Amino acid sequence: MADNQNNNVEFTSNKDQHLKRTLKARHMNMIALGGAIGTGLFVAGGEVVSTAGPGGALVAYGLIGLMVYFLMTSLGGEMATYLPIPGSFGTYAKRYVDPAFGFALGWNYWFNWAITLAAEVLAGALIMKYWFPDVPAIVWSALFLLILFGLNYLSTRSFGESEYVFSSIKVITVFVFLFCGSMLIFGIGDTSPGFTNWTIGEAPFVGGWESILAIFMVAGFSFQGTELIGVAAGEAEDPEKNVPKAINSIFWRILLFYIGAFTVIGFLIPYTDPNLLNASVENVSISPFTLVFDRFGFAFAANFINAIILTAVLSAGNSGLYSSTRMLYALAKEGQAPQIFAKLNSRGVPVPALILTTAIGLFAFLTSFIGEGTAYTWIVNISGLCGFIAWVGIAVSHYRFRRAFIAQGRDLSELPYKAWLFPVGPILAFILCVIIIAGQNYSAFTGETIDWYGVSVAYIGLPIFFAVYLGYKYINKTKVVPLKEVNLDRDFDR
Repeated sequence: MADNQNNNVEFTSNKDQHLKRTLKARHMNMIALGGAIGTGLFVAGGEVVSTAGPGGALVAYGLIGLMVYFLMTSLGGEMATYLPIPGSFGTYAKRYVDPAFGFALGWNYWFNWAITLAAEVLAGALIMKYWFPDVPAIVWSALFLLILFGLNYLSTRSFGESEYVFSSIKVITVFVFLFCGSMLIFGIGDTSPGFTNWTIGEAPFVGGWESILAIFMVAGFSFQGTELIGVAAGEAEDPEKNVPKAINSIFWRILLFYIGAFTVIGFLIPYTDPNLLNASVENVSISPFTLVFDRFGFAFAANFINAIILTAVLSAGNSGLYSSTRMLYALAKEGQAPQIFAKLNSRGVPVPALILTTAIGLFAFLTSFIGEGTAYTWIVNISGLCGFIAWVGIAVSHYRFRRAFIAQGRDLSELPYKAWLFPVGPILAFILCVIIIAGQNYSAFTGETIDWYGVSVAYIGLPIFFAVYLGYKYINKTKVVPLKEVNLDRDFDR
């Protein structure tokens, strides 16, 4: 027990040196919802329908949505309401699985979002070129990075308010899209195509299961960020009440938004339309959202969607900077990062951790100007895989948490929130995540010879993760924590 006492996270040792629980229920709801709405829906949705057809898109996103629901009930529901702390699953992995696993998972997640920050500010610069083609990209990237740093530096409340606004804009846009699309489907304001686009060619399922597997990756990337609610639980007001409320609503809203959006796209745009395959942040005029709004008679559809996509990009960068900063702070509190990163200012913001994370994002962004940006491509690919590794860690940690709870003779009634369908949920999430990770670039293995370059770019994150895990394990001689010795103390600032 002495070791557990030393590992406990303390937030109340000094009046001015603890995180502030200033995120209200409305912030948590929008953080949970906004994390799942981004360029994966507004831009990549067209490529998904083009690849697998409208039916294949619904199947893939339905399965991934179910997986995300189980992950969120595991993380944000059961574990984060029981122990709502910053860093969440990094600390959970250390306590419930193995200190080495927690160390690797925490640094993996920090790096993931620090690099994603760079990708988002670069994407923001590309979007601005739609309106200001002659302004250098580095100007916009620097401006966006400064804005995001400022929002996170001011206070947790300023982050919450900005994310609330960003997410609200995205949510309203999806609702308007679903309304306009439904009107067109029923022939109001235009001629309804009926079920024509669901029956042409190979529709509704194009390419069979191979195509559905291919878009699993896209669907998974689209949902990355929903785990942020588990990190934000460490600064939520009344987390035992507000976190479960956000979790309970997220699944049905995600289902409505994604399934509804792909249903509308499937009815109104044939999967053979070349525009679906070519949409990007640099050419939003052929985004499926733009095409549908155009058809509804919205004269400024492209400008409107471009502004919405910019909002989504800034939201992702804002959330990424917040979550990676809190993860670095938690690592320092756990003794797994230099102690300077555990320091807070009077507003409860871990400024040293924020500065380092911003600096890494800036460095990664600058690599895009070196040569042909090869280094940047590599680190962005690494960060993409890191997100799925984090999800695997969540599933494993929750499975071990519940088993330890039973092994130590605890009553499940002690849990403020109980994840639905345990152990099916974390096991299903684990299996789907492993399938997605393994299939990142399966085509590299299917040719006459193995494409080793393609393999290395797609999977480089795996050996890096295992090297960090095994290196820490070897140096510190850690072992998997026996179930009866798992630390189940609820040591958090109430």
